[in-house]
Amino acid sequence: MGHHHDHHHHHHSDNAKNLGLAFLLNLAFTIIEIFGGLFTNSVSIISDAIHDLGDSLSLGLAWYLQKVSNKGRSPVYTFGYKRFSLLGAILTCFILIIGSIIILYKAIPRVIYPEEAHTPGMMALAVLGILVNGAAVLRLKGGTSLNEEAAYWHLLEDVLGWVVVLIGAIIMYFFGLPWLDPVLSIAITLYILFNVVKRLIKAFRIILQRVPEGLSIEKVEHCLKDKVEGLLDVHHVHIWSLDGEHHMASLHAKVADQTPVSALEPLKKQIRKILHDELQIEHLTIEFEGTGDCSHPAC
Repeated sequence: MGHHHDHHHHHHSDNAKNLGLAFLLNLAFTIIEIFGGLFTNSVSIISDAIHDLGDSLSLGLAWYLQKVSNKGRSPVYTFGYKRFSLLGAILTCFILIIGSIIILYKAIPRVIYPEEAHTPGMMALAVLGILVNGAAVLRLKGGTSLNEEAAYWHLLEDVLGWVVVLIGAIIMYFFGLPWLDPVLSIAITLYILFNVVKRLIKAFRIILQRVPEGLSIEKVEHCLKDKVEGLLDVHHVHIWSLDGEHHMASLHAKVADQTPVSALEPLKKQIRKILHDELQIEHLTIEFEGTGDCSHPAC
């Protein structure tokens, strides 16, 4: 058993280490990118820097939360620290929205009145961007935690963003077309905003305790009524999610008045097992009640 625990702990520290390295790479490169964008007078590079800044914040929070989530719940945070990642996602989204508005404010006039960008500098930065983000992608490839998976897709998006900038810079170098830089910038920014809005909607749905996607009260009721013997009815069902991955529920289960007290515990275990195995509900609160007024503990 001891060996298994050590392996598990080592695996968690590996997850955190991978995220930490990806975060530091991303942050260092974001700083280079901001200065590079100002030096080359390229709004597409500055807009990509804003995107990268958002990713760096997401990675930093993911890295921190990967470590925090290992602690489990505490007397103060009785449900654990899962919602911290949600808070992090919302903060990151707002930072990206503010950054995107600034970029659009700068880029739109430059479509009408184009300015020359330093294309060789843009190409050099784009190649560096592909290499640095590519290294981070390889580091996180095959990561097992959901944090690592989310970070992996973020960084893969960055690599593709840099490929777009590189192609744009090559076209501008050979054919002029200075308006291409702000157009690329607007395209990248709108893509960022589209994803940010999607992420915000998802986060707010969780905070407002909406029933998680793929689950429904009917599913829970049918699942239990069909499979649990001795269960007459299920009502007052509430389903919510801590962070979009860890789902919880509470319900009232009606049993016959003559059901012996000793049968309630096995019944509870059976209900929990069914909902965990079939609907991935991790935490369940069950209240038993009888069919009428009686002195039975199940009432």
